[in-house]
Amino acid sequence: MKKLMAISALALAAASGAASAQDVTACLITKTDTNPFFVKMREGASAKAEELGIKLMTFAGKYDGDHETQAQAIESCIASGAKGILLTASDTSSIVSSVKQAQEAGALVIALDTPLDPADAADATFATDNFKAGVLIGEWAKGKLGDAAADAKIAFLDLNVSQPTVGVLRDQGFMQGFGIDIGDASRYGDETDARIVGHDVTQGNEEGGRTAMENLLAKDPMVNVVYTINEPAAAGAYEALKSLGREKDVLIVSVDGGCPGVQNVADGVIGATSQQYPLDMAGLGIEAIAQFAKDGTRPVATEGKDFYDTGVKLVTDQPVDGVESISVAEGKDLCWG
Repeated sequence: MKKLMAISALALAAASGAASAQDVTACLITKTDTNPFFVKMREGASAKAEELGIKLMTFAGKYDGDHETQAQAIESCIASGAKGILLTASDTSSIVSSVKQAQEAGALVIALDTPLDPADAADATFATDNFKAGVLIGEWAKGKLGDAAADAKIAFLDLNVSQPTVGVLRDQGFMQGFGIDIGDASRYGDETDARIVGHDVTQGNEEGGRTAMENLLAKDPMVNVVYTINEPAAAGAYEALKSLGREKDVLIVSVDGGCPGVQNVADGVIGATSQQYPLDMAGLGIEAIAQFAKDGTRPVATEGKDFYDTGVKLVTDQPVDGVESISVAEGKDLCWG
């Protein structure tokens, strides 16, 4: 009888442990649920959560820049007792107060892709090295132009007026790669280089890219280099240029590495793009939440950086000496969306 009671107690303890593991809830909050980058991020988080037996709640802004919906999502996560939150913030500074509330409630908050402002407001950041992504396309554009880079006319198609950190990092990385002196490292738009035609915002979508490109072409119709925050914006910029017969003599560079974007590199719409890896980014985030829920361990940054670097590669079929890149064929093997 005593042996039976002991076995029953062990079984009950095991069942209790299994239930507690399955009771772990995590949240994923993205900027939108339409951008292929965030769609793939959700797929990665969902797959890893299912594998680890974690309940995943997902939320998204109605549009890129929708801070209010993201703040409300954090409130829902707190109310559900979420052990961890993965967040791609639309407004990297305004969301900090909501993040602090989640942390005070016992949740681990990991910024995905977009560092918060300040970055250490999150418990960790899992991201592409967005500055390096910008540097790669800047170096490529400069190398592609050769001596003509000294007289370039550059249009910057950025994200939105709040200047989230991801936008600032990519924008200024491009500047450094191209050889433009950066002003205030925390923002763009204060540079004095005469090659800059101007900055406009796209909301990270094709329609916004088309409108922003039209605005900057109205300012200077001889633009010959276009930096874009992402590939949907690049596609819109191309359509605006094509309507004026300028699509063949303007270099467009971008960041993302989604399958449609890589195909646009193959088709000559985009000259080169920096490819990032959202599937890995989100999956690693869920693993970190699972570990935190298990024993309180917090994720550690990549050596020499203040975030966990999930990798970036330049994709182009027009390689430039001194700039490391992979081919479009290789990019297609690694793309998403």
